[in-house]
Order: sequence, then structure tokens, then C-alpha cells
Amino acid sequence: MTNVLTLDGKGAALALVFGVAILFFGRNLGVFFLFEMLLFLMLAALVTRAGIYKKKRLGVYEATRGWKNVVANGLTPLAVSFVYFINYSAGFLPRETVAIVYVASVAAVAADKFASEIGILDGDPVMLMSLRRVKKGTSGGVNALGIAAALAAAVVIGSGVYLIGGSFVSIAVVAVSGLAGDIVDSVLGYWEEKKIGNKHTSNFACSVVGAAACVVILALL
Repeated sequence: MTNVLTLDGKGAALALVFGVAILFFGRNLGVFFLFEMLLFLMLAALVTRAGIYKKKRLGVYEATRGWKNVVANGLTPLAVSFVYFINYSAGFLPRETVAIVYVASVAAVAADKFASEIGILDGDPVMLMSLRRVKKGTSGGVNALGIAAALAAAVVIGSGVYLIGGSFVSIAVVAVSGLAGDIVDSVLGYWEEKKIGNKHTSNFACSVVGAAACVVILALL
């Protein structure tokens, strides 16, 4: 199972803890929340293995991820699920709104994962902050295939809102929010190359921005 989800032992153990917590905090939507995270993990495993031989030649293939990856990608969804738990009884926000924000946080990390794993199979990327071409695998580099893959991932994860009565508009909001998170991750990648931050801090920021962007968009609608 750990091989399927590309997590090592510690990563899988922590992911299990996060999963149980999300299931509990999600109350009536706990199963849905957990489903979204599992969908992300399964899709992440698939795209990690896409073009595996080419990635190995480039020296960018990562067979497994550890507990730091779990924290970076799962902490924001976990926090949003906790907000849902508190809000369930307090009712200070519409439950559907919090649920959509949760999906957006997952969509953001999925978008980032697809952008990096699929984008690297295309031509040389461009550093978003400088618009200069950089070699494949450089943090902060983007290309058309990667952006398209990021949007596709956000749409796939976002489509889950249909299961809880969401609309096409909700999917669009999640998709835009997820893409926004991925773009911020790419911006921070520029600073990673300057030894400021790392992929874990960038991934965490990606999920936070995905959730925050969703909150802002929903507030404006």
C-alpha cells in the first residue's frame, strides 16, 4: 500500500493519522473529505510514475515521499476539516462553503503535483519570476503542459463537489483556486533556488493559498 501511494513507512503512518483525524473532523462529510485526499494520493502516485524512465534519466524521479511531504500537503486540509468540525455546531459559516474550501486546498496540492510531474515531460521550462528558460527540474520553472496538467488536476479534484450538491460554479471556483496555489508554489520555487525555503514550505504555501483564494472568490460571488 505504501508503494502504491508513493509514501515511505513514516509518511504512510502519518498519512493514516491525518486521514483518521479528517474523517472525524468532517462529521457528516468525513467520508467525502477522506475520499478527496485518497483521490489526490492515488492520482499523485499515477503521475509520479508517468514517464518514469525519462525522469530517471533526468535524475528527478522520487520513488517515495516521507512525513514532511504529508505535513506540507495535508496540514491545510486537516485544518480546514477542523474548522468544519467547529462550524458544524456553531454555524458561523455555511457548511457547504467550508467544504468547498477544503476541496480547494486539496485541489491546490494536486495541481502542483501534476504541474511538476507532467510538466517535466515537456520542453524546457521558463522561470516564472524572470521569464528565463531553465533546465528541467528547476524549482519555479513552468511550461504550457505543466499549467494545463495543473488545471486538469484541479478540475478533477473539484468535480467532487458534485457529490455534496455543488454546482459547475463551485468546480470553477475550486479549479481557479487550485491553479492559484500552484502559481504561488512556482513563484516560491524561484526563491528555493536561492536557498530561501524548500519544496515543503512551498507546498504548504500552495495549499494555504488554494484555500485562501477559494474563500476570497466565494466571498465575492
